[in-house]
Amino acid sequence: MNVRSAVVDEFTRVAQEHLKELPALTDDIPLLETGLDSLCFAIIVTRLEDSLGVDPFEADDSLFPITFGEFVRLYETVAK
Repeated sequence: MNVRSAVVDEFTRVAQEHLKELPALTDDIPLLETGLDSLCFAIIVTRLEDSLGVDPFEADDSLFPITFGEFVRLYETVAK
């Protein structure tokens, strides 16, 4: 499974588990407009670390992504 698919799957799974309605996950949608809260994002990051074996937020120079596309690219960059 590629990184983008893993991220989309995790966003979708967590949204369903928390009864959140998830909009279309386009690259330009701001993370704050996905309808997910901080607990949802914490779960997503934890699960992605387990499945992909990386945590891009451990790096000192990583900036928190603003859009869904930036979030995906952050994982794609460190998963190489």
